[in-house]
Amino acid sequence: MSREFRMPSLGADMEAGTLVEWRVVPGARVRRGDVVALVETEKGIIDIESYEDGIVERLTVAPGARVPVGTPLALFQGEAAAPAPEMPRPAATAAAASSGTVPAAHGIAVPGLGSPRDAGKTVARAAPSAQRLRASPAARVRAAALGVDLGRIQGSGPQGVVTLQDVERIGGREPAPRVATPEPPGGARAGMRNAIAAAMGRSKREIPHYYLQLAMDMQPAVNWLTAFNQERPVPERLLIAVLLIKAAALAAAEKPGFSGYFRPAGFEPAAQVHMGVAIAVRGGGLVAPAIFEADRKSLATIMHELQDLVGRVRAGHMRSSEISSATLTVTSLGEEGVDVLYPVIYPPQVAIVGFGSVLERPWAVNGRLEARPVLNITLAADHRVTDGRQGAQFLARIRDHLARPGEL
Repeated sequence: MSREFRMPSLGADMEAGTLVEWRVVPGARVRRGDVVALVETEKGIIDIESYEDGIVERLTVAPGARVPVGTPLALFQGEAAAPAPEMPRPAATAAAASSGTVPAAHGIAVPGLGSPRDAGKTVARAAPSAQRLRASPAARVRAAALGVDLGRIQGSGPQGVVTLQDVERIGGREPAPRVATPEPPGGARAGMRNAIAAAMGRSKREIPHYYLQLAMDMQPAVNWLTAFNQERPVPERLLIAVLLIKAAALAAAEKPGFSGYFRPAGFEPAAQVHMGVAIAVRGGGLVAPAIFEADRKSLATIMHELQDLVGRVRAGHMRSSEISSATLTVTSLGEEGVDVLYPVIYPPQVAIVGFGSVLERPWAVNGRLEARPVLNITLAADHRVTDGRQGAQFLARIRDHLARPGEL
């Protein structure tokens, strides 16, 4: 039996994507989770993973084609498997496809999610050459495949950026035909902003948000982290962001109603906490790839995966499962000195946690006023699923976990 493998939706803000490269050929056997294609979106290059086992019967879209979400890309043969994860469509494509799962990002976070600037710079060095070359992610991938030197190409894109068509022309190939959806004025950055605007507009229209804020004394966490890092070489040290991610994930595992999706039939709690982490994209825009089962991982593992995510996001290369699987998101503007932020929920998620800067503030300690590092934690949650009392308990659980960092 043949089944269509379709262009997946990688978020509420995605309408279409450009097929950059196939990683399989007809006759190839694939397993669930195997990377079968590279697709370029406003977020960058995404590794598209198979959502079922099977054999590739036919490829129906050529590299270079820009196709809407839901378009058949290939035909697979094999036993029926779990259906592809469905996700909410932007308003422009809602009439053409059904709604479903997870988005990819508003809010904002920088590499450290409130981390020291030197650590952020270490992570941000992941792809310096990509920035110097001023080439789109699709152009870089195609140039590597064709053996083309990007440095010798005069780019035709905005501000001289080398495009996929530029590479294919130099490589002696005619660009593959593109389908529908022209790039919006202003280039990829404007495209991402427009996509984010559509997703967040939908969120505010459809989700009855409520907001809560909790301030806490971070002295125990700061003391523990300082002592922990002093005993370890630089590559093994932790950022405070890791503590925040783990504490929020543990709280979500303990308090139902904050990790999952709201679908037409109602709330669907998630079996695992896949923590989306909002990361700023070079040139503007945001994505929120997931750290899978963050509540069950060690701090060291979360640190490693966070650095890997930031490096790949900055290089413009992510995996479809990371983009489409977050069940709850954390976001921060800590490195920008923002004390409090009130984020917007990514539909169909039902909550998002915001962390401000850890700043010295007057704090009452045993009847005395002292200068202490204070963190403001905010929650935006869906009133269809939880209420203010449950939200307050959820924030209190985050606070309690951060107050005992040695147990994270």
